Amino acid sequence: MTHPAFAWQPHPDAWLLVVALGGGYLYALAAWGPRYAPGRRPATRRQKAWFFGGVLALWVAADYPIHGLSEVLFSVHMVQHLLLSLVAAPMMILGTPGWLWRRLLSPRPVRVVWGAITKPLPALLLFNFWVLLYHWPALVDASVGNDLIHFFTHVGWVLGGLVMWWPVLSPLPELPHLSYPGRMAYLFGQSILPTIPASFMTLGETVLYDSYRTATMPWGLEPFVDQQMAGLVMKIGGGFLLWGIITVLFFRWASLHDSGGPDHLYWRDLEPELEDRELAQPPAR
Repeated sequence: MTHPAFAWQPHPDAWLLVVALGGGYLYALAAWGPRYAPGRRPATRRQKAWFFGGVLALWVAADYPIHGLSEVLFSVHMVQHLLLSLVAAPMMILGTPGWLWRRLLSPRPVRVVWGAITKPLPALLLFNFWVLLYHWPALVDASVGNDLIHFFTHVGWVLGGLVMWWPVLSPLPELPHLSYPGRMAYLFGQSILPTIPASFMTLGETVLYDSYRTATMPWGLEPFVDQQMAGLVMKIGGGFLLWGIITVLFFRWASLHDSGGPDHLYWRDLEPELEDRELAQPPAR
Protein backbone atom coordinates (compact mmCIF):
# COMPACT_ATOMS: atom_id res chain seq x y z
CA MET A 1 0.00 0.00 0.00
CA THR A 2 1.32 3.46 -0.92
CA HIS A 3 2.22 5.69 2.01
CA PRO A 4 -0.13 8.72 2.35
CA ALA A 5 2.85 11.09 2.07
CA PHE A 6 3.25 10.04 -1.59
CA ALA A 7 -0.32 11.03 -2.47
CA TRP A 8 -0.44 14.18 -4.57
CA GLN A 9 -1.65 17.28 -2.74
CA PRO A 10 -2.00 20.81 -4.13
CA HIS A 11 0.20 23.50 -2.58
CA PRO A 12 -1.18 26.81 -3.88
CA ASP A 13 1.06 28.82 -1.53
CA ALA A 14 4.12 27.39 -3.32
CA TRP A 15 2.60 28.07 -6.74
CA LEU A 16 1.71 31.65 -5.82
CA LEU A 17 5.21 32.26 -4.47
CA VAL A 18 6.82 30.93 -7.65
CA VAL A 19 4.53 33.04 -9.85
CA ALA A 20 5.14 36.13 -7.69
CA LEU A 21 8.92 35.75 -7.82
CA GLY A 22 9.09 34.94 -11.54
CA GLY A 23 6.51 37.53 -12.52
CA GLY A 24 8.04 40.19 -10.30
CA TYR A 25 11.47 39.57 -11.79
CA LEU A 26 10.20 39.86 -15.37
CA TYR A 27 8.18 42.96 -14.49
CA ALA A 28 11.24 44.61 -12.92
CA LEU A 29 13.36 43.90 -16.00
CA ALA A 30 10.69 45.31 -18.34
CA ALA A 31 9.46 48.27 -16.25
CA TRP A 32 12.59 49.35 -14.39
CA GLY A 33 15.29 48.14 -16.76
CA PRO A 34 15.00 51.00 -19.31
CA ARG A 35 15.38 53.54 -16.49
CA TYR A 36 18.06 51.92 -14.34
CA ALA A 37 20.00 50.08 -17.07
CA PRO A 38 19.64 52.50 -20.02
CA GLY A 39 21.10 51.59 -23.37
CA ARG A 40 21.56 47.91 -22.69
CA ARG A 41 19.66 44.78 -21.93
CA PRO A 42 18.58 44.71 -18.27
CA ALA A 43 19.78 41.13 -17.68
CA THR A 44 21.95 38.60 -19.47
CA ARG A 45 20.72 35.18 -20.51
CA ARG A 46 23.00 33.73 -17.85
CA GLN A 47 21.48 35.90 -15.13
CA LYS A 48 17.96 34.90 -16.15
CA ALA A 49 18.99 31.24 -16.11
CA TRP A 50 20.46 31.62 -12.61
CA PHE A 51 17.38 33.38 -11.25
CA PHE A 52 14.81 31.00 -12.67
CA GLY A 53 17.00 28.06 -11.65
CA GLY A 54 16.79 29.41 -8.09
CA VAL A 55 13.02 29.75 -8.35
CA LEU A 56 12.85 26.16 -9.63
CA ALA A 57 14.91 24.94 -6.67
CA LEU A 58 12.54 26.78 -4.32
CA TRP A 59 9.54 25.21 -6.07
CA VAL A 60 11.02 21.72 -5.81
CA ALA A 61 11.62 22.24 -2.09
CA ALA A 62 8.13 23.59 -1.36
CA ASP A 63 5.90 21.43 -3.56
CA TYR A 64 5.01 17.77 -4.09
CA PRO A 65 6.54 15.32 -3.23
CA ILE A 66 9.14 16.88 -0.94
CA HIS A 67 6.60 18.94 0.99
CA GLY A 68 4.53 15.91 2.01
CA LEU A 69 7.53 13.70 2.74
CA SER A 70 9.13 16.42 4.87
CA GLU A 71 6.22 16.16 7.30
CA VAL A 72 6.95 12.50 8.08
CA LEU A 73 10.72 12.29 7.40
CA PHE A 74 13.06 14.72 9.11
CA SER A 75 15.79 13.75 6.65
CA VAL A 76 13.67 15.08 3.78
CA HIS A 77 12.89 18.16 5.87
CA MET A 78 16.65 18.73 6.02
CA VAL A 79 16.93 18.40 2.24
CA GLN A 80 14.31 21.17 2.00
CA HIS A 81 16.48 23.47 4.07
CA LEU A 82 19.58 22.82 1.98
CA LEU A 83 17.66 23.50 -1.23
CA LEU A 84 16.26 26.77 0.12
CA SER A 85 19.38 28.19 1.74
CA LEU A 86 22.30 26.66 -0.16
CA VAL A 87 20.82 26.31 -3.66
CA ALA A 88 17.87 28.66 -4.27
CA ALA A 89 19.28 31.67 -2.38
CA PRO A 90 22.71 31.89 -4.08
CA MET A 91 21.22 31.25 -7.52
CA MET A 92 18.80 34.14 -7.06
CA ILE A 93 21.65 36.44 -5.99
CA LEU A 94 23.58 35.49 -9.13
CA GLY A 95 20.48 36.00 -11.25
CA THR A 96 19.65 39.49 -10.00
CA PRO A 97 21.49 42.27 -11.89
CA GLY A 98 23.41 44.82 -9.87
CA TRP A 99 21.16 47.69 -10.93
CA LEU A 100 18.11 45.77 -9.66
CA TRP A 101 19.78 45.11 -6.32
CA ARG A 102 20.44 48.85 -6.04
CA ARG A 103 16.78 49.54 -6.80
CA LEU A 104 15.57 47.02 -4.21
CA LEU A 105 17.96 48.41 -1.60
CA SER A 106 17.32 52.05 -2.43
CA PRO A 107 15.22 52.93 0.68
CA ARG A 108 17.84 54.15 3.14
CA PRO A 109 16.66 52.05 6.14
CA VAL A 110 16.71 48.90 4.00
CA ARG A 111 20.16 49.70 2.65
CA VAL A 112 21.58 50.46 6.10
CA VAL A 113 20.19 47.27 7.66
CA TRP A 114 21.22 45.11 4.69
CA GLY A 115 24.71 46.59 4.69
CA ALA A 116 25.07 45.86 8.41
CA ILE A 117 23.78 42.28 8.47
CA THR A 118 25.63 41.16 5.32
CA LYS A 119 29.09 42.03 6.60
CA PRO A 120 31.00 38.75 6.94
CA LEU A 121 30.94 38.28 10.73
CA PRO A 122 27.29 39.32 11.25
CA ALA A 123 26.24 37.20 8.26
CA LEU A 124 28.12 34.19 9.63
CA LEU A 125 26.64 34.62 13.11
CA LEU A 126 23.10 35.42 11.99
CA PHE A 127 22.78 32.47 9.63
CA ASN A 128 24.17 30.00 12.13
CA PHE A 129 22.03 31.48 14.92
CA TRP A 130 19.02 30.78 12.69
CA VAL A 131 20.27 27.22 12.07
CA LEU A 132 20.57 26.60 15.81
CA LEU A 133 17.27 28.34 16.60
CA TYR A 134 15.32 26.41 14.00
CA HIS A 135 16.52 23.06 15.32
CA TRP A 136 15.10 23.85 18.73
CA PRO A 137 12.53 21.03 19.11
CA ALA A 138 9.60 23.34 19.90
CA LEU A 139 10.06 25.27 16.64
CA VAL A 140 10.49 22.14 14.51
CA ASP A 141 7.35 20.58 15.98
CA ALA A 142 5.40 23.84 15.54
CA SER A 143 6.45 24.16 11.88
CA VAL A 144 5.45 20.58 11.09
CA GLY A 145 2.06 20.98 12.73
CA ASN A 146 1.14 24.42 11.37
CA ASP A 147 1.24 25.31 7.65
CA LEU A 148 1.58 29.05 8.29
CA ILE A 149 4.56 28.60 10.61
CA HIS A 150 6.01 26.13 8.11
CA PHE A 151 5.73 28.73 5.33
CA PHE A 152 7.42 31.46 7.36
CA THR A 153 10.24 29.16 8.41
CA HIS A 154 10.84 28.53 4.70
CA VAL A 155 10.96 32.28 4.18
CA GLY A 156 13.48 32.40 7.03
CA TRP A 157 15.68 29.82 5.33
CA VAL A 158 15.68 31.73 2.03
CA LEU A 159 16.36 35.10 3.68
CA GLY A 160 19.03 33.53 5.86
CA GLY A 161 20.59 32.04 2.74
CA LEU A 162 20.60 35.44 0.99
CA VAL A 163 22.36 37.01 3.98
CA MET A 164 24.81 34.13 4.24
CA TRP A 165 25.80 34.14 0.58
CA TRP A 166 26.11 37.93 0.16
CA PRO A 167 29.74 38.16 1.38
CA VAL A 168 30.59 35.55 -1.28
CA LEU A 169 28.43 36.64 -4.24
CA SER A 170 27.63 40.34 -3.85
CA PRO A 171 27.53 42.08 -7.26
CA LEU A 172 27.73 45.56 -5.70
CA PRO A 173 31.15 47.18 -5.15
CA GLU A 174 29.55 49.53 -2.61
CA LEU A 175 28.41 46.50 -0.57
CA PRO A 176 31.35 44.33 -1.52
CA HIS A 177 32.02 40.64 -1.33
CA LEU A 178 35.19 39.32 0.24
CA SER A 179 38.45 38.64 -1.56
CA TYR A 180 38.98 35.12 -2.86
CA PRO A 181 40.97 34.00 0.23
CA GLY A 182 38.38 35.71 2.44
CA ARG A 183 35.51 33.95 0.70
CA MET A 184 37.20 30.58 1.10
CA ALA A 185 37.85 31.19 4.82
CA TYR A 186 34.28 32.42 5.31
CA LEU A 187 32.75 29.34 3.65
CA PHE A 188 35.07 27.13 5.68
CA GLY A 189 33.53 28.66 8.80
CA GLN A 190 30.04 28.13 7.38
CA SER A 191 30.85 24.46 6.80
CA ILE A 192 32.04 23.92 10.39
CA LEU A 193 29.39 25.57 12.58
CA PRO A 194 26.35 23.52 11.38
CA THR A 195 28.12 20.36 12.50
CA ILE A 196 27.10 21.25 16.08
CA PRO A 197 23.34 20.59 15.68
CA ALA A 198 24.15 17.82 13.20
CA SER A 199 26.20 16.07 15.90
CA PHE A 200 23.25 16.12 18.31
CA MET A 201 21.16 14.38 15.65
CA THR A 202 23.69 11.73 14.69
CA LEU A 203 25.34 11.05 18.07
CA GLY A 204 22.37 11.50 20.41
CA GLU A 205 20.53 8.60 21.98
CA THR A 206 16.92 9.76 21.63
CA VAL A 207 14.64 11.25 18.99
CA LEU A 208 14.64 15.01 19.53
CA TYR A 209 11.36 15.92 17.83
CA ASP A 210 7.96 14.65 18.97
CA SER A 211 6.38 15.27 15.56
CA TYR A 212 8.76 12.76 13.98
CA ARG A 213 8.84 10.36 16.94
CA THR A 214 5.13 9.66 16.40
CA ALA A 215 5.11 9.85 12.58
CA THR A 216 4.34 6.79 10.49
CA MET A 217 7.34 6.65 8.20
CA PRO A 218 7.53 4.99 4.78
CA TRP A 219 9.72 1.97 4.02
CA GLY A 220 9.57 0.88 7.68
CA LEU A 221 12.12 3.54 8.61
CA GLU A 222 12.66 4.10 12.33
CA PRO A 223 12.47 7.68 13.67
CA PHE A 224 15.93 7.54 15.24
CA VAL A 225 17.50 6.29 12.00
CA ASP A 226 15.68 9.04 10.12
CA GLN A 227 17.08 11.61 12.55
CA GLN A 228 20.60 10.26 12.03
CA MET A 229 20.11 10.49 8.28
CA ALA A 230 19.01 14.12 8.71
CA GLY A 231 22.20 14.88 10.63
CA LEU A 232 24.28 13.28 7.89
CA VAL A 233 22.44 15.26 5.20
CA MET A 234 23.18 18.45 7.13
CA LYS A 235 26.82 17.60 7.85
CA ILE A 236 27.89 15.81 4.67
CA GLY A 237 25.45 17.22 2.10
CA GLY A 238 25.84 20.85 3.19
CA GLY A 239 29.58 20.46 3.72
CA PHE A 240 30.07 18.82 0.32
CA LEU A 241 28.29 21.70 -1.40
CA LEU A 242 30.24 24.39 0.48
CA TRP A 243 33.58 22.67 -0.08
CA GLY A 244 32.71 22.33 -3.76
CA ILE A 245 32.26 26.12 -3.91
CA ILE A 246 35.53 26.61 -2.02
CA THR A 247 37.28 24.46 -4.64
CA VAL A 248 35.76 26.46 -7.50
CA LEU A 249 36.82 29.72 -5.83
CA PHE A 250 40.37 28.44 -5.36
CA PHE A 251 40.81 27.55 -9.02
CA ARG A 252 39.16 30.79 -10.18
CA TRP A 253 41.46 32.75 -7.86
CA ALA A 254 44.47 30.98 -9.31
CA SER A 255 43.26 31.61 -12.86
CA LEU A 256 42.59 35.32 -12.30
CA HIS A 257 45.89 35.72 -10.48
CA ASP A 258 47.71 34.36 -13.53
CA SER A 259 45.68 36.25 -16.13
CA GLY A 260 45.06 39.50 -14.27
CA GLY A 261 41.41 39.39 -15.40
CA PRO A 262 38.56 41.34 -13.73
CA ASP A 263 36.36 40.11 -10.93
CA HIS A 264 33.46 38.36 -12.67
CA LEU A 265 30.86 39.34 -10.06
CA TYR A 266 31.49 43.06 -10.55
CA TRP A 267 31.79 42.89 -14.33
CA ARG A 268 28.92 40.59 -15.21
CA ASP A 269 26.46 43.50 -15.58
CA LEU A 270 28.55 44.72 -18.52
CA GLU A 271 27.94 41.47 -20.41
CA PRO A 272 24.82 42.73 -22.24
CA GLU A 273 26.68 45.83 -23.45
CA LEU A 274 29.70 43.82 -24.51
CA GLU A 275 27.54 41.23 -26.28
CA ASP A 276 25.62 43.99 -28.09
CA ARG A 277 28.89 45.51 -29.30
CA GLU A 278 30.06 42.15 -30.58
CA LEU A 279 26.78 41.64 -32.45
CA ALA A 280 27.02 45.13 -33.94
CA GLN A 281 30.46 44.52 -35.40
CA PRO A 282 30.53 43.53 -39.10
CA PRO A 283 31.50 39.91 -39.70
CA ALA A 284 35.17 39.28 -40.41
CA ARG A 285 36.00 38.86 -44.06
